[in-house]
Amino acid sequence: MTAERVNPPELSPATGFSHAVVATGSRVVFLAGQTALDSDGKVAGDTLPEQFERALTNLLTALRAAGGSPADLARVTVYATDIAAYRAHAPELGGIWHRLAGRDYPAMAVVQVVRLWDEEAMVELDGFAVLP
Repeated sequence: MTAERVNPPELSPATGFSHAVVATGSRVVFLAGQTALDSDGKVAGDTLPEQFERALTNLLTALRAAGGSPADLARVTVYATDIAAYRAHAPELGGIWHRLAGRDYPAMAVVQVVRLWDEEAMVELDGFAVLP
């Protein structure tokens, strides 16, 4: 896949995301929403950063199983049950992203939701990737 990250100077600086991603490739992988579920189907982690790390790990595990890598991500949506807590933890969450997925950001959005499927879940990530 080739991915061109587009961040027009007329828009606010893109910090932790890209305003647009132009992706070319031959396969699109749609990634289901991933929360902090462990291999037993239980929500792991008591804090937002712990759950974010597990949810991102789960998303990247699904992506790798489909033949992709973090650089192939074109779009990720983050669903958070507490946007104020998400913003408060943003530097730590950014560090988790860098460690697990690198610095090639997909187009992203963070959306507050009332709750997720599992009541204990604080965050869910879904997205899609374009593979060569």
